[in-house]
Amino acid sequence: MEKKFLISILLDFYGSLLTDTQFNCTDLYYNEDYSLAEISEHEGITRQGVRDSIKHAEDLLIKYEEKLKLYEKQQQSDRLLTKIKELACDNEEIISLIDKLMEN
Repeated sequence: MEKKFLISILLDFYGSLLTDTQFNCTDLYYNEDYSLAEISEHEGITRQGVRDSIKHAEDLLIKYEEKLKLYEKQQQSDRLLTKIKELACDNEEIISLIDKLMEN
């Protein structure tokens, strides 16, 4: 998986565990496509500070996923629910319940 995509997803799962600066810098960089200079101006810190904050946040996000595996577990659940949905044999009630589970 592409690093940019992975970090963006992990930010959704674990972003609240980062400092506000780490979250804001990483969000702006990966999700809003800001440059380091633009983030520096937006956050009022140096370009190097932005880079360090993003790098530290990336390391933490990957570490959290390695330990907690929330994204991996969600992917497994989605695959299982898709398989169950395929086996539901057009039972609309079961399919509806599975769809509700998959929305979360």
